[in-house]
Amino acid sequence: MSPDTPAGAEVRAEAARLVARVLDEHIPADELLAASRVAERDQPLLGALVLNTLRWHYRLEWQVRRLLARPLARGETALAALLRVGLLQLQELRVPPHAAVSATVDAAALLGARRAGGLVNAVLRRFQRERQQLERAALDVPEARFAHPTWLIEALRADHPDAWARILDANNAAPPLWLRVNLARTTRAAYLDKLASAGLGATAAPDVDSAVLLAKPVGVESLPGFAAGEVSVQDLSAQRAAALLELAPGQRVLDACAAPGGKTGHILEAVAGRAEVWAVDRDAERTQRVRENLDRLGLAAQLVTADATVPGAWWDGRPFDRILIDAPCSATGVVRRHPDIKVLRRPPDVDRAVLLQARLLRALWPLLAPGGRLVYATCSVLRRENGGQIDAFRAEEQGIEPAEGVASLQLKPEEAGGDGFYYAWLEKPRLLRTPSGLHSRP
Repeated sequence: MSPDTPAGAEVRAEAARLVARVLDEHIPADELLAASRVAERDQPLLGALVLNTLRWHYRLEWQVRRLLARPLARGETALAALLRVGLLQLQELRVPPHAAVSATVDAAALLGARRAGGLVNAVLRRFQRERQQLERAALDVPEARFAHPTWLIEALRADHPDAWARILDANNAAPPLWLRVNLARTTRAAYLDKLASAGLGATAAPDVDSAVLLAKPVGVESLPGFAAGEVSVQDLSAQRAAALLELAPGQRVLDACAAPGGKTGHILEAVAGRAEVWAVDRDAERTQRVRENLDRLGLAAQLVTADATVPGAWWDGRPFDRILIDAPCSATGVVRRHPDIKVLRRPPDVDRAVLLQARLLRALWPLLAPGGRLVYATCSVLRRENGGQIDAFRAEEQGIEPAEGVASLQLKPEEAGGDGFYYAWLEKPRLLRTPSGLHSRP
């Protein structure tokens, strides 16, 4: 639907309501968009308005403060969101300015703020007149310049002194669509031919043999072979986990914090289903998503709904040859996919994630067989959750020695085209070092 039709006002009003709910109720934007009742034809526009208003929230919020003669009342969160939706259209979306202003002014009445139409019109018109001055002034305000909260800017500057600005810019970019070809069903070359026949341009990743990058994102219903399990949507960086596990048929593998099941599926694909894979997640609804993903792929795993940090409640006592801890984290490496992370995350959330990650490592390391490998993964770029977490674990755990297989990889957003990810792989020695020498582990 064209944005300058009357219904365009309804979409903008709904976008403002959803943005306000993300901020007020701390509900992820994806959940709200999935539950929205706007017409199917309007859903792409609604998604673009909501996600991009959140992506540029800190810049738009700063602009609104500069453009208003006096602050809005505390309870006018939907109107404040509508002003940001309006400013977004004039800067980031391909919406004709007259249509953006007209539809956003009309949306004010749909929010029950009929008299606010004049205010919305005045703010948007003033921005058009003063845009260049505002853009110059924003260069001196980090939150406005980089469209990130101050705490995250400072954390990235401290952890990545040579790359922090590039990470922030990458977070503001539109995310690419990476696919994982099911190499147990077909070859990547054959699937690239299928994409070409369907009119979809794509390129192969040079160093991940299952990964394909679409030239232009499309819905999964447009992907040939998706329903039949020939391909899945999974970022390039996430696809590196299976290779780092060094999988082989016949292994016993634990995928902890497994939902929604992308890595579980990749593990099984890598061995053509010939492994005993346990997928553990504490949320029953999320465990069901793992089941649905595996059903589509025609694969099976032992699905367990339980707290991975309490193995006594679910583990059968037999050690695992491979363990993947896909740890809950700040998700600061996938901000471009989930821009609401910028407004939902706070430093205390990182503190809680760090504590949970440490509990997972301590709880699951004893489940690893001698000679086995554990891969610790996060979609974070914060050192506390990544290298700092592994350093602390190694200092505490006596069964790991630097000479016996400890390595790591920190991927920043847009490096080789993937999301921000961290991996550490740790191997449990076959020999136990004691004061009297080296002895075989039982």
